[in-house]
Amino acid sequence: MSVKMLPTRDGYGHGLVELGATNPDVIVLDADLAKSTRSDWFQAKYPDRFFDIGIAEQDMIGTAAGLALGGKIPFATTYAVFVAGRAWDQVRTTVCYSKLNVKIAGAHGGISAGGDGATHQSLEDVALMRVLPNMTVILPCDANEAKRATLAAAKMDGPCYLRFAREATPVFTDENDTFEIGKAVVLKPGTDVSIIAAGPLVYEALLAHDLLAAQGVSARVINMHTIKPLDEAAVLAAAKETGAIVTIDEAQLAGGLGGAVAELLVSHRPVPVEMMGIRDTFLECGLPEELAAKYQLTAKDVVAAVGRVLARK
Repeated sequence: MSVKMLPTRDGYGHGLVELGATNPDVIVLDADLAKSTRSDWFQAKYPDRFFDIGIAEQDMIGTAAGLALGGKIPFATTYAVFVAGRAWDQVRTTVCYSKLNVKIAGAHGGISAGGDGATHQSLEDVALMRVLPNMTVILPCDANEAKRATLAAAKMDGPCYLRFAREATPVFTDENDTFEIGKAVVLKPGTDVSIIAAGPLVYEALLAHDLLAAQGVSARVINMHTIKPLDEAAVLAAAKETGAIVTIDEAQLAGGLGGAVAELLVSHRPVPVEMMGIRDTFLECGLPEELAAKYQLTAKDVVAAVGRVLARK
């Protein structure tokens, strides 16, 4: 059966357009990448509420902070590697310290910018944003969820980081599904092991579920779209009811989803955990699917990780 393919950044663009029609306080800022980030869709319909700050990410965050202080809801948009890296001090000190209502969108996250090389492959952004007090961190799994996450971010109060992929990935959630920040979604029930994933790699977890089922392994698949605040109840229930966990990060392992899960479990319910992700290295250039295979982020790698964690159970 064919699967519809869309970049999660498309969901962001559609979400912005809907917000433009329903909330006059929404303002969109971009750092000279509007076409790539899909914020140009908002610009086309609401040009008076769109501002291209230029290649000046720090200025964009400062401007967003000022707009938030004036009662607006700014969405500051650029590539994930730039906003999380180059503008991190402004995000930390200007936005998070004062808990300003700024939404930050990082496009081309993870391995999706594979052909652009290590300078554009954003693998550290999850850790950098997760460590900040007052920051909410969301990694939508597909384009539909990306739209729902964008709408939800506009309704919450306080800083929020949304991370989107560049390349088209499978769309497997329904447009009408509910989305609640901080509330994980159990996509598949299971009793032997829990697979916790975020972002487009949730689809690999679903593929692994089917491969494991053929082997007689019952795998629970959890879409942990919100890395912070983590759905602790869902993680603890998974640990209690399945006794083993595999996490999948399209990011550096240090400070990512796996770390968040492990930090919780070590204090409350220690169980065997296998963490999949990028292991302290910069990546080569390559297509996202090539990088996923080389750095062991595919469904068959999930199956292998499940085998390892079950052996430790």
